[in-house]
Amino acid sequence: MSMSLPPFPPAPEGLETQAVLRALVSAHRYLAELKGVARSIPNQGLLLSTLALQEAQSSSEIENIVTTQEALLRQRLQPERADASSREVARYVEALGLGFAEVERSQLLTTRKILAIQAELEGNDAGLRTVPGTVLKNERTGEVVFEPPSPELLPDLVGELERFLNQPQGLDPLVCMALAHHRFETIHPFYDGNGRTGRILNVLYLVKEGLLDMPSLYLSRYINQTKDDYYRLLQRVRGDQDWEPWVLYMLRGVAATSRHTTRQVEAIRDLLLSIKHQVREQHRFYSQDLINNIFRHPYTKVAFLRDDLDVSRQTATRYLDALADSGVLTKARYGRENYYINNALVRLLVELPELELGAVTREYHVAED
Repeated sequence: MSMSLPPFPPAPEGLETQAVLRALVSAHRYLAELKGVARSIPNQGLLLSTLALQEAQSSSEIENIVTTQEALLRQRLQPERADASSREVARYVEALGLGFAEVERSQLLTTRKILAIQAELEGNDAGLRTVPGTVLKNERTGEVVFEPPSPELLPDLVGELERFLNQPQGLDPLVCMALAHHRFETIHPFYDGNGRTGRILNVLYLVKEGLLDMPSLYLSRYINQTKDDYYRLLQRVRGDQDWEPWVLYMLRGVAATSRHTTRQVEAIRDLLLSIKHQVREQHRFYSQDLINNIFRHPYTKVAFLRDDLDVSRQTATRYLDALADSGVLTKARYGRENYYINNALVRLLVELPELELGAVTREYHVAED
């Protein structure tokens, strides 16, 4: 018998406390800065192609699905040669793109779309689980501390969450995101992929609410760095309905991740302009579509450029070889196929420092037990 869940959403009292309101000011400021910087990139879609790979890797690591950025970039070149982990992580990017397209189209996050996101992640359409969820026990005593709701309750619970995501709540959207993420992870509606689906829903909700133009804020690195707090505070709400520490934790993540991503987007923008000027000065075949290609595909190949520029294979090969000869790209080989690496961009994507949490610590105090 699964434990009963408290009503959702919780009463607004105790959600937007003085500490939460102070934290919201800073979280919104950093988030707005990220939104503005992302708009400075001529083609924001380039960010979805690059930053989403980092999120896919980090989010999957939380579930012990481990690969590297290099393996993911090679997976795009020849999916049939990729290892199982890289293929699974790559599906995360596809699921994110699918969800983003739907939010852009409908401005809604529906149950149907949540099911589609999870199906894309897992590569199957198993849908809502029909068996009991994973029970959490105290490691020392063996006592059951949490059991997800019974399968027969899931349609109503997911429908309740859908209404929460799509109807005005009279609460700040960042608070709503924190509440919705907790509820989704507590419902645990799927056989697998609950954590990754829930993290995709976080950023799609911010897009739906107009706080971002595209899904460019990913909290998985933050959760990886603070995993003990994440699980402790999830359970603290389940046990005591103590929402403030959880909301503050999530707001701190928004602030720290926004700051980090803003600096990264600025670096990508500056690199894009630098390479654009270099190619324009050195090559008569310069075009914006060419620049877009080598930033959308940090590991590119003749077929990618041929399709993006609508040129012949021979012409695409000539362009890429010329870019390699001038040092813009590096030519390499994968199996029987040549590919071309935007090394400067790859370094930005691979050599990532940890999030700087100390800069926002004073504003985001997570209460201790």
